[in-house]
Amino acid sequence: MFSTLRRFKHVASVLAIGLVVSLAAVDFAEARRAGSSGFGSRGTRTFSAPPATSTAPAPAAPIQRTMTPNQATSPAAQNAARPQTAQPQQRRGLFGGLAGGILGGLFLGGLFGMLMGHGFGGLAGMFGLLFQMLLIGGAIFLLMRLFARRSQPATQSANGMGRNAYQAPNAQGAGFKIPQMGSMAGGAAAAAASKPRAPGVTDEIGITSADLDSFERLLTEVQTAYGAEDYAKLRALATPEAMSYLAEELGENATQGLRNDVKDVKLLQGDLAEAWREDGKEFATVALRYESIDVMRHRNTGKLVQGNAEVPSESTEIWTFVRNPGGQWILSAIQGTD
Repeated sequence: MFSTLRRFKHVASVLAIGLVVSLAAVDFAEARRAGSSGFGSRGTRTFSAPPATSTAPAPAAPIQRTMTPNQATSPAAQNAARPQTAQPQQRRGLFGGLAGGILGGLFLGGLFGMLMGHGFGGLAGMFGLLFQMLLIGGAIFLLMRLFARRSQPATQSANGMGRNAYQAPNAQGAGFKIPQMGSMAGGAAAAAASKPRAPGVTDEIGITSADLDSFERLLTEVQTAYGAEDYAKLRALATPEAMSYLAEELGENATQGLRNDVKDVKLLQGDLAEAWREDGKEFATVALRYESIDVMRHRNTGKLVQGNAEVPSESTEIWTFVRNPGGQWILSAIQGTD
């Protein structure tokens, strides 16, 4: 029996080691750059998903590593975002309000007079007075209804909600176009300009072909600098926050005795997801589908650990760039796609 337990212990140890090795291999694949998550900052839109595009129809992975505070999770923001529940208006009974007070007083007065000895004569006088008050109240009610009907069309016209109210067409209708990048570059740029934008895509800046060329150049330069572990180059191409996450991943690779070799980066397709202004800066989020030789090697021997050094792999990621107005674009965030 004890020999059986020892054999089971050895088998369990082997399985545990194999599981650790497999998880480490998966961690290598997921840790590189964005992986299945995201890092960096998209300003106030950090925690909102960018619109889907033809290049990246799948939803972008949420940004999990960021220095931007999530305002949506704070108690104050939750209380502000929570709709205030309207207190139900208390409906008064038959004798509610001013008219109710008058009628109730008359009723009680007549009842009191009947009890004090006026008998049915007092009761008849009370009913006569009530009948007169009802007639007066009905006339007032009809006048108020007539006045409300006459004033209703004027109120609707003032609010622009009348039956014949005119609604101006959207200035950014189907005629608004955005340029494409990647496979749309060069002589195909004119053909791309005739394509309508994808639903949900917004451009508050006016992204030009020169901007798209800058995004393509940054894709190649960032990937190449990352593969070469060129920290100085990465600092010039990315925000300090994005640079810190890239440096952290490079440091983890070095600690594990690995080096991520990236070369031959080629953009296959790309398009704009959204562009906007906030706090004196301009942001642009772009979907990029590209191919590259992307492998993991042993740091000292150069031996291939993961990937194919001969066949390029294809990736689709969401990159966000930021600049000061009139300045140069730099990398601000990277998100994978689910």
